[in-house]
Amino acid sequence: MIQLLFTLVFAQGALALFLMANIPPLRKLIIKILDQTKTGKGSAIVKTLGGTMLVILASSITSILKIQTRSVKMGTIAPTDQILMRTHLLEASLMGFALFLAIIIDRLHHYIRELSGLRMNMESLRKQAKSSQEEYFRLKEEKEGSNEMTLLKDEIADLKQKLQKLTLESKEKEREAEVAESNALALRKQSEGFLLEYDRLLEDNQNLRSQLATFDRKFSRSDSKKNT
Repeated sequence: MIQLLFTLVFAQGALALFLMANIPPLRKLIIKILDQTKTGKGSAIVKTLGGTMLVILASSITSILKIQTRSVKMGTIAPTDQILMRTHLLEASLMGFALFLAIIIDRLHHYIRELSGLRMNMESLRKQAKSSQEEYFRLKEEKEGSNEMTLLKDEIADLKQKLQKLTLESKEKEREAEVAESNALALRKQSEGFLLEYDRLLEDNQNLRSQLATFDRKFSRSDSKKNT
């Protein structure tokens, strides 16, 4: 279970990095895959997996609380409970981290989609503004009616305002995307720390198991001596 969660976390981290990397073919492929996961059966599968992980996370937290309550009543924590508590704690941390990474990936995908739409609108407005300016200069050279020139001036001014508004929105979305990218990098460093902690916990687990085995052998010997 823990190895599967680590694999999921690293896969999510790699996906977030590929979204942040400006490699058009790869980014388009990932965005297309994410679009499919948000529609039809893909959306239902993702929601089911997310709900399942939330249930398992709640179960792990409940187990941790039960072990803590039992240790408080006993005044000490048994080695077996200590192993179980560390295992549940690591599982809960990894599941929470995976869910948080899923939210980060979803936000990155959303921001990239919005930025793409804003850029397309800006390009369309630029073309319209350029076409209007060309038409304006043509009418000015031909000295046609002043009313048409006034209308074109108003249209150009309106298009410039829209272009400025979209430019500001695009800059704001880019800033939000940069924040999301920095969060994803920080989460990747944290996942590396979780991996080191997992290795340490495995070593502690092995030591505790060895201690338990030694204790069992000593207890068995003492019982056998008493029986004799």
